[in-house]
Amino acid sequence: MSSTMAFEMETFDLETLISDRARSIDVSGIRRVFELGAKLEKPINLSIGQPDFPVPDALKQAAVAAILGDRNGYTLTQGVPELVASIRTHLRKDVGWNLDGGDLNAIVTTGTSGGLQLAMLALLNPGEEVIAGDPYFVAYEPMVKIAGGKFVPVDCYPDFRLTAERVESVITSRTKIVIVGSPGNPSGVVLNSQELRELVELCESRGILIVSDEIYDEFTYADARENGRCPSPARISERTLLIRGFGKTYGCTGWRLGYVAGPKTLIQQIAKLQQYTFVCAPSALQVAVAHAFDVDMSPVIARYAERRNLVERELGSVTNVTHPGGAFYAFVEVPKRLKMTATEFCEKAISKNVLVIPGRVFSRRDTHFRLSYAVSDESLAMGLSILKSLMQ
Repeated sequence: MSSTMAFEMETFDLETLISDRARSIDVSGIRRVFELGAKLEKPINLSIGQPDFPVPDALKQAAVAAILGDRNGYTLTQGVPELVASIRTHLRKDVGWNLDGGDLNAIVTTGTSGGLQLAMLALLNPGEEVIAGDPYFVAYEPMVKIAGGKFVPVDCYPDFRLTAERVESVITSRTKIVIVGSPGNPSGVVLNSQELRELVELCESRGILIVSDEIYDEFTYADARENGRCPSPARISERTLLIRGFGKTYGCTGWRLGYVAGPKTLIQQIAKLQQYTFVCAPSALQVAVAHAFDVDMSPVIARYAERRNLVERELGSVTNVTHPGGAFYAFVEVPKRLKMTATEFCEKAISKNVLVIPGRVFSRRDTHFRLSYAVSDESLAMGLSILKSLMQ
């Protein structure tokens, strides 16, 4: 190697190539906990937001059949016809939307995260604002930043309910989107139809779009359901962008399958962006979930409701646990008498081989921690016992 070439390599600083966009985003705090967990021997992992039940056999068999049947190539941008038809039928029954012609449409996406990111890219101009309740799903803020927008969290402590009054307090002339996550992650809180109606009326009066993240719609427990279903702004207004998925409901998070439904004008723009980014969701797996809506998951959801009840009974005696109406999380307050942040408490829990996520990962505050009860009954009981002892 010549001395000139060696000099050029030494002075070529790769750090200067990194975009401001990438620098503005931090590594997920959840991933950091996962990395800590990998260093522990058989940790009690109450941190992961992944179902602990297997994919239903009917869906596994359908996936195998699709692969063997050579359904492995690119699909239409909108999705395989049988899955798109299934989504249309389901939404007609569930929210009353007619997607067969007219002003509504749907597209299959690479997970709900893929759908959310495409929605942000399709809707946001630089500096336009997106409101979400604090605490919020960890990916919301980076997704907004990637699209060039400004993320505006609105404090929803102590009940974690995103009300119209709270949203109105932070609306500006730059506000374009309100993300409604219900059932919520990390809180599990489910908004009722009256709260959603007030949000819809506020947003529509200001020309603001509601993006409703309903990845946990089926994981809405009986005490939070209305007419047997998860409350949704989509039942109140068709001027809603509805985002749902299959991964949490059917235990197939790695299949990366979601869908976005709403005004055709918006779906067309999302489809255009999908053509140049994700291209399409995994083809054979789209075929596999085409009949997923026919699979009865109620026994699994009932079992999770029992775990939710156990969390409330065990930890509710020593601290504040806001009632989770859905999902499989509890957002638990670190007792003030301990005089420590949630991060400090989580570090103490890790020393006892228990993994939970500190609140600052999901919030501007660090007073709570997220606990996932998507684990075996035995692990949950052991973990709750240790956490309870650390609070006493």
